[in-house]
Amino acid sequence: MPKILVADDEVDLEILIKQKFRRQIRENKYEFVFALDGNQALDKLHEHPDIAIVLSDINMPGLDGLSLLTRLNEENPLVKAVMVSAYGDMDNIRTAMNRGAFDFVCKPVNFDDLELTIEKTISHVFQLRETLKAVKENNILRMYVDETVLNFMSRKEFETSLLVNETLEATVMFVDICGFTSISEKEPADVVVKLLNRYFDVMVEAIIESGGYVDKFMGDAVMAVFKGDFHLDRAVEASLSVRKQIENLPDLDDLHFKPRVSIGLDSGEVISGNIGSGSLRRLDYTVIGDVVNTAQRLQSAAQEGQIFINEDSYRKIQESFTCNLVGEIKLKNKKEPGILYEVLN
Repeated sequence: MPKILVADDEVDLEILIKQKFRRQIRENKYEFVFALDGNQALDKLHEHPDIAIVLSDINMPGLDGLSLLTRLNEENPLVKAVMVSAYGDMDNIRTAMNRGAFDFVCKPVNFDDLELTIEKTISHVFQLRETLKAVKENNILRMYVDETVLNFMSRKEFETSLLVNETLEATVMFVDICGFTSISEKEPADVVVKLLNRYFDVMVEAIIESGGYVDKFMGDAVMAVFKGDFHLDRAVEASLSVRKQIENLPDLDDLHFKPRVSIGLDSGEVISGNIGSGSLRRLDYTVIGDVVNTAQRLQSAAQEGQIFINEDSYRKIQESFTCNLVGEIKLKNKKEPGILYEVLN
């Protein structure tokens, strides 16, 4: 059952929420925890580590909502905040979004809109938790250095099961955050990492929603793989979603940075398996092949806001997506120039 922390110095709001959400509370759909200011909210977060989202007023005595948001990001980045503000308070709203707020609602609160916002935010948090769980499980499987794990498998089992590979049809997607290197060169490490992770959160959500999975993070780039039915179409849909959501993020005026991505896609036969050192039991489950290399080079050729595919992929999706002919471009380590297309929508 999702647990929601409400931080607001207006006592009447607690009464209203309990009235408006009485059915959901009775059916154990939501559980609400209340605090009258930011300091109380931090205490509640420590008492209830399973809190999923925070609804926080911006203007509160003691620790205000913007300061609470900063502390929240430091203490538990998986908890997402929805800020509550009066109409016209755009300066505070922009500051909140730049500090990592997931969404905001305006006072007087429209409770139908609030419930939709809560559902959307909870869905995002649960997806992040599932992704983190999968990453942790994958890291355990990748390392194979824990004796308690190794004791469950003989040398023969390790060689026959973990070193198995397969050839399959898939689409590989590379996404790069344009111009992020300049941020990493001049901003403190804490700022760089938090900002990068925020962008990655957006990308991962879009990739998972389209049935893909993140193969690896490489600096400020992401490699994702789509398998199964309509893998190319789903990869294109994910690319469009990533581009739109990243571009809709607020400008970072203090850093003079507007997030943009460049994306490359290629589809075809790849080799999937555990790549690494069997003797060390350190393997990385990944895909390799010309499709991977081509997708990365297509991404390198794309400028900010562009999604590049080759002619073969274009022929497969031309009836479903609007594309524009870019022309012939020489890709690195390719003998012949390739005819490229840009996916528009």
